[in-house]
Amino acid sequence: MRIERTSHSKIHEIDFDNLSFGEIFTDHMFVCDFIDGQWVDPRVVPYQALQMHPSASVLHYGQAVFEGMKAYKDDDGKVWLFRPEDNHARINKSASRLAIPEFPKELFMNGLSELLNLDSDWIKAGLGNSLYVRPFVFANQPAVSATASNQYQFIIICAPVKSYYSGEVNVLVSEKYSRAASGGVGYAKAAGNYAASFYPAQLANKEGYQQIIWTDASTHEYLEESGTMNVFFRINDKLITAPTTDTILDGITRKSVIQIAQDAGIDVEVRPVKVAEIIDALKDGSLKEVFGSGTAVVVSPISGIGYRGEKFTIAPVEDSYAQKLKNSIIDIQYNRAEDPYGWRKEVVLVTA
Repeated sequence: MRIERTSHSKIHEIDFDNLSFGEIFTDHMFVCDFIDGQWVDPRVVPYQALQMHPSASVLHYGQAVFEGMKAYKDDDGKVWLFRPEDNHARINKSASRLAIPEFPKELFMNGLSELLNLDSDWIKAGLGNSLYVRPFVFANQPAVSATASNQYQFIIICAPVKSYYSGEVNVLVSEKYSRAASGGVGYAKAAGNYAASFYPAQLANKEGYQQIIWTDASTHEYLEESGTMNVFFRINDKLITAPTTDTILDGITRKSVIQIAQDAGIDVEVRPVKVAEIIDALKDGSLKEVFGSGTAVVVSPISGIGYRGEKFTIAPVEDSYAQKLKNSIIDIQYNRAEDPYGWRKEVVLVTA
């Protein structure tokens, strides 16, 4: 693998105590090209702007998928990833759905390791600090023919981050707009999925909501995801979440929450969740908690739900499942507790 170090690090120019999520990037990036039917020239190079033809296929037909993962630094200076094999598997699953060639696991892991070695100083120790890692792949063949591209570029970039949301998170149940339809690409982390969500989210923002809870496209009777998060509902002492389908992303944090909750003796039901069931539970007081899960947020409590012109407030509870599950996950991520699942993977740092 070719390694080109930056001649000037910008790390000393960064205020790590005041970071806007995903707006500051590290000194290097990993790049690999798909040409003539194979992935070639893997390299780590200084972070830089891309040169692209105006006719690049992705700009016209949207062949692009991505992943989101994080690197953590413990108090001893060791760097860890959380379930990286799952991220690799999922980006390939997404890529296949968009007719993008899969990326080899060895290249993915080696490229990620080399990149994190070069930029390890950007990963700050301490709870709440992490390095957001964004692998993505897009079609860059210069052609406007409406067909799958024959050229692609795979890139990994990194951004130092703190928490994604600050303050209360209120969500609006959507009954008009849909995130995904059966048979589509809802289960893939396709760039277009997110582009289509921005307008409905803007409308919700104007009503005082930070995000949307999406409902199924066919009937709008069943709850699916909340913004960029999988969503969980606690009715009395039972934790309920929708099953993954071709319209719901198979969240890695979601799977971790379910596993840890079950092992902690929490009654977990994975089944379709009707809007009416949740509204009834809000009204009769049996809905104790609602929270989202995802890479960026880990676990994020939801404080209120809007539905048909009415806003329902969800009061905090002392024995919060959300907080317990979040603590369990971040203790594994930051190497503060045993990892019985083998989810935590050390990035071996090589001293120059």
